[in-house]
Amino acid sequence: MYRQILDPVAHSLGLSSLVAAIPLAMLFVLLGVVRTRAWVASLISVAVALAIAIAVYGMPTDQALLAASEGAVFGFFPILWIVINAIWVYQMTVQTGHFDVLRRSFAGISDDHRIQAIIIAFSFGALLEALAGFGAPVAVTSVMLLALGFKPLKAAVLALVANTAPVAYGAMATPIITLGKVSGMSSDALGAMVGRQTPILAMFVPLALVFIADGRRGLRETWHVALTAGVVFGVGQYATSNFLSVPLADVVASLLSSGAVVLLLRVRRPQTAPRVAVVAGGASDTMSPEFEANLNQSDLNKSDSRGEVFRAYSPYAIIIAVFVLCQIPVVKKFLDHATYSVRWPGLHLQTAKGGPSGLANFTFNLLNTPGTQMLAAGLVAMFVLRLSVGSAIKAYGATLHQLRWAILTVMAVLALAFVMNASGQTITLGTWMAGAGSAFALFSPILGWIGVAVTGSDTSSNSLFGALQVTAATKAGLSPLLMVAGNSSGGVLGKMISPQNLAIAAAAVNLDGKEGDIFRRVMAWSAVFLLFICLLSALQASSILSWMVG
Repeated sequence: MYRQILDPVAHSLGLSSLVAAIPLAMLFVLLGVVRTRAWVASLISVAVALAIAIAVYGMPTDQALLAASEGAVFGFFPILWIVINAIWVYQMTVQTGHFDVLRRSFAGISDDHRIQAIIIAFSFGALLEALAGFGAPVAVTSVMLLALGFKPLKAAVLALVANTAPVAYGAMATPIITLGKVSGMSSDALGAMVGRQTPILAMFVPLALVFIADGRRGLRETWHVALTAGVVFGVGQYATSNFLSVPLADVVASLLSSGAVVLLLRVRRPQTAPRVAVVAGGASDTMSPEFEANLNQSDLNKSDSRGEVFRAYSPYAIIIAVFVLCQIPVVKKFLDHATYSVRWPGLHLQTAKGGPSGLANFTFNLLNTPGTQMLAAGLVAMFVLRLSVGSAIKAYGATLHQLRWAILTVMAVLALAFVMNASGQTITLGTWMAGAGSAFALFSPILGWIGVAVTGSDTSSNSLFGALQVTAATKAGLSPLLMVAGNSSGGVLGKMISPQNLAIAAAAVNLDGKEGDIFRRVMAWSAVFLLFICLLSALQASSILSWMVG
């Protein structure tokens, strides 16, 4: 039995925090400065975290290794299970030629790449986040942007930056529901409070996308489209999460946003149709000839029949239908019969207070998980797309080959997260930050940001820091509702710099090994948006915006 320790270095929380931060610092330095491949950086950081857990925190070697193994398995199921099946659906559309039909349809809405970035990366990506989450939006939208003519590096950056505001309500609000469970608060109340933070952020994300796509000219010529998309999305997310349904917040917001852009373009279009601006990157922003040939970018002007357009959209319509069906209480209850919770064999943990730790509990949610539901949708889509079983299996093999390094990276990153969580390194960092008193309102979102940066999941971050946010808020005389919600709102901004999402984006656009280049281009956006959420949290904790706290 291992009991977590919070201050193993000279009984000092500050010094212990410096040591506990070494694996994270190592990971980001290797990615952003040394430009190491993501899977190599992740494995090195796991080794460092294991060494600190054993040598500094006194964690038995077998317990540390078992924690790492649990994290690696969790990285594959349920996280990679979702991404693999989402990319498989995409691969089937490529094999049948319907992906080309889909991108021609999107190109028909507007031939302006800046607007395509809004519709695909922001609005359509938000819908994918609502349904699947866990990296699927980044994987799918980055490839769609690539096929429309964006450079690989730019496509990856746009997909990652766009995947922010919807994340808190991703996978049918799984992060919010989890946050409610670990904090002991109402998930509806938390969802409503998050709905008074992330919608404000959503107003600025499309503006950032057009700036990334075309610099100042993009802002000058398409700001009205970007602002419309952001404001309508924000209003939809706020209204749905506060007055209708927390799980449906992103579904409603994404559909309203895309509809508003389409309607606006019928009234007013940008004055020019710009060329695609290239993100500086040299050789790092090129794709292999084989991969470029598969995109078949020369037929964007081809005309498609209504039947072919219907089949091109059908996989995503099927995904929506399957996910909505599985949310029906009777169906969901039936699927829950295939859910099994077990204690990870040989792993025995206690919290710093001496109570049993929930980190050793592993849930095999075989049917009621987005990955399995995505697989079911893919099987239905296979028949609609008229794809043979052999071709579908071939597409699945191509998916596994494409994601091979991303799979290793994600499993390594989750192993790192579980070792840090189990040994107490993460809680050391969180407890040290929680000692800021009333100023904690400013730093609260940073905890969520750190959690998502490490695990790649707002759900995991909420599981990690939800209860700590309640304790810190109570001690500081702050609103627990605000601080707990801030954990999720701040967490969404760690998504774009998470190694697992960087690996997924790099694999999707055939830039394996270039995760560091992507990281350097999204880090500034992550920091700027995080600062915004931190300031918003501090103002909501003060008399200035306290009326926004329910």
